[in-house]
Amino acid sequence: MGYLHDIGEYFMMLKNVFKRMTKGSVLRTLIFKEIDDLIINSMGIVAFISFFLGAVVTIQTALNLGNPLIPKSLIAFTARQSIILEFSPTFISIIMAGKVGSYITSSIGTMRVTEQIDALEVMGINSVNYLVFPKMVAMLLYPFVICISMFLGIVGAYIAGVLGGYVASDLFIQGLQVDFIPYHLTYAFIKTFFFAFILATVPSYHGYYMRGGALEVGQASTTSFVWTSVILIITNYVLTQLLLS
Repeated sequence: MGYLHDIGEYFMMLKNVFKRMTKGSVLRTLIFKEIDDLIINSMGIVAFISFFLGAVVTIQTALNLGNPLIPKSLIAFTARQSIILEFSPTFISIIMAGKVGSYITSSIGTMRVTEQIDALEVMGINSVNYLVFPKMVAMLLYPFVICISMFLGIVGAYIAGVLGGYVASDLFIQGLQVDFIPYHLTYAFIKTFFFAFILATVPSYHGYYMRGGALEVGQASTTSFVWTSVILIITNYVLTQLLLS
């Protein structure tokens, strides 16, 4: 029954997000702050992981293609498919669940512990809208982060493959182009929008409804990361079945 209560409370929170909207000028300031905190400040770690992830995929693929009958262009094809379909949208989202999700949970949880949320309610402000809505709007830019991740992943794959001597430059570019299906990009970005919503709301729920003191803030951040990751993986499975089958 505890899980059912949490699920119901989560959807009640989502409903309350759109009640009694905060003043537009205030929301605008909050949204730009969240874009800076959640999107721009995450670009460094996303770029670093994406570049080396693409490089590792290329090296692993090349080392496992020992048959001379298999064309070397398959290395680039495999890297492209892996990065676009799964590694960038899903793996990076799991990383973001740790970075962004923990930040959201701890920041809202700290406000709960220090009674700042109660102060907002006393002032007649819808605290759920004030705290969660700007994060949801800011995370609408999350597909842009995944787009950068895909690009840097393929760049990393190219550099590792060509400079590492695993594949010639022209063969790598040929492999990137062969059997390319534009719908795979559509599929990846549809997943990304769902993941962005989960990354904004699930950690917010764990922070908003936490109880206790400073120790519980850390516990709530850990719980938030675990459940956000679980929901991301389940959502990934469901969307893959619906969109690719």
